[in-house]
This record gives sequence, C-alpha cells and structure tokens, in this order.
Amino acid sequence: MYTNNPSEVDKIRKEAEVLNKLGLSAFFTDDVNLPFKTIGAIGFKNQAQIHARKYCLGLVNTLPEGTVYENTKVINIEKDEQNTYKTICENNAVVKSKYVVIATHYPIINFPGLYFLKMYQDKSYLIAVDTKQKLFDGMYISAEEPVTSFRTATVDGKRLLLVGGSGHKTGDTSVNINASYENLENYIKSIYPKAEVLYRWSTEDCVTLDKIPYIGQFSSLTPNVFVATGYKKWGMTSSFVAANTIFREIIGNPDKDAEIYRATRMAPIKNAKEFGNILKESANSLVINRFKNPILSIDDLKVGEGGVVSYKGDKVGAYKKSEDEIIMVKPFCKHLGCQLSWNSIEKTWDCPCHGSRYDYEGKVITEPSKKDLDRI
Repeated sequence: MYTNNPSEVDKIRKEAEVLNKLGLSAFFTDDVNLPFKTIGAIGFKNQAQIHARKYCLGLVNTLPEGTVYENTKVINIEKDEQNTYKTICENNAVVKSKYVVIATHYPIINFPGLYFLKMYQDKSYLIAVDTKQKLFDGMYISAEEPVTSFRTATVDGKRLLLVGGSGHKTGDTSVNINASYENLENYIKSIYPKAEVLYRWSTEDCVTLDKIPYIGQFSSLTPNVFVATGYKKWGMTSSFVAANTIFREIIGNPDKDAEIYRATRMAPIKNAKEFGNILKESANSLVINRFKNPILSIDDLKVGEGGVVSYKGDKVGAYKKSEDEIIMVKPFCKHLGCQLSWNSIEKTWDCPCHGSRYDYEGKVITEPSKKDLDRI
C-alpha cells in the first residue's frame, strides 16, 4: 500500500508499527518495485496472489458430490413449526435446514435485517493492459483517493497488467460513467505510452456504514440465520474470516473477535454522513424523481442509447436496439421501488439506492433484487 501524498506517510509508518505489534510481518519502505516514484509504503512479506475461480473450484471439490446446486434461484426463507428453515427456490424447490447462511453478496432478504439502511454498493472498474514492457512483481494499491490498484495476470502465455480504480457509488447519476474506463486508460498510458488495453470489466462491492463487514447472526429475530456481506473490495480475505466466524458460531465455539463484525450492530452509527446519504438517495429515487418529468422523449434516442423517457404520458425506461426495435421497461427497481438510472457503457439499468442491476431487457443481473423488471 503506497502513497505519494506527504500527509499520508506518517499514517503509513504508524500503521506498519501497529501491524508488527499484532505479529504481522509488515515493513515500511520508500523503495517499491513500481515504474514511478513513491514516498512511502507498507509492505507485507510472504503473500500469495490467488486465482479466484480456481480457488472456488478447489473449495467445491472438497465437498461431497451432489451438495452444490446451480440454477436454483432462492427467492425467500421461511421458518416452520419445527423450528427449522425452508429455503424457497424459484422452481418451487424447497431446502429444509436447521441453519441458513445468506452469502448472496448483498442480502436478498429485507426484513427483519434492514441491511438496505446499513449498506450501499460501490462500483469499480478494471482494465487488463499489454504494456509492451517487462512487468514488475507484486500487488499494489494506493493509500489515498482516487484509489488505484495494480497486479498481474497471465492470459494465453502473455503477462498482463491489471489496473483497477475509478470507483463511485452504483447508480450515481452525477458521475460521468463514460470517463471511468477512459481515466484508467489515460493514467496507465502516462506510465506506459505504448500500452494496449485488451480487456475491461466492472464489478460492485458492498460497503457498510462503518466500513467493517457484517458477519454473524442476520437478526436477533432469526436465530440460526447468518449473514456475510460488506467486504468493501477485500473479498478474498473477508470471506475466509466470515466462513470461519460463522462456522464457529454454529458449532457453539464462537471466535473471540466475532463481536467486531457483529451484523446486528446499528448504534452508534459511526458514519452518520453516509447514513444520511443513503436516506437522501432513497428519498430522491423513491419519491422526488418519480414525480419529475423525464428530460428525454423516445424520439431523442439514437440506436444503442437508452434512458428514462416520456411515452404516451407515462415514464418508461427505453433502449433503442435498432431503428425498428425499442425495448421498454418500467424503470423502477423491483427491490424497493427506487427509480433506476441508465448505464450507457454496459447498457444496464442501475439502482442508485441499493445497487440492483438489470440488463436492457429488464432481466435482473445483480442483487438484492430477485425479480425482473416489468416489460412494456
């Protein structure tokens, strides 16, 4: 974790000292293996860079055959008279169990947990670049905003640089989404002028009000139901902490640090400003924006464009697929009803309240929504 900001150096030096007191092999340095100068960094010895998909397959292969079910979408969890839980699936399948863990990225169950008041989704972008030069080793992330990260991957025998950043709250209409990839590309070309961007993609991460994951009992009203969410882009490490913490809760041997992540915490709200932002965005999208007249009409759309438009006196979400085909949906999220915004890069409908996303046909692609949009 590096910085070029003089005001951050002291914090980084102190953090390295604290980490060493905790028994971690951290060190402070101003000499890092990057193609630009830095003035301070925390280094960590003996790390591993993990291939996420291979890691998941490895976990699956440790389980008994027939215990993982794909294409079985969960839509609800109910408690029965025998004090067990029924996980209800879209195809009318039911799984009965004593314990349930909601590990759906953003929790798909709204009540009684109320996680939509305690969390938001943050979007970030990545590009994979052929720098045309020899690459450095290691993984790096900036300490200050805007956060930028570097690591490498080998694709078809070629070593590529992965550059991440340009983060913003999902569905934020004040952000120029078109500039998100462009900013990353311009930045990396300032370091490697001949760099070629081969791949690009985006992702969403759940962020809690106090930036610490929610891990543990889902609600005091639902014993034996657990949740793991709010990893704030540190999923590889936080998911391991979550698995170990919840496992120990279930076997009756709770971890001594479990209280740090207690999922039912609400007070004191350490980030009152962000809590206010969540309420403000919800009010705007649920009430104010619903009564605002759309700026666009359907005739304003060019092929390949979308947006919230006025059509026959109604507010609709429209995407002009071709001169002869316009796909229209009701532009309100099926999670809690917030008005959606159009993502011009990925051609999706994004919810500014809780991060649900739908493709241009209205099919849900990202939780917490469980249902597709209504087509018109």
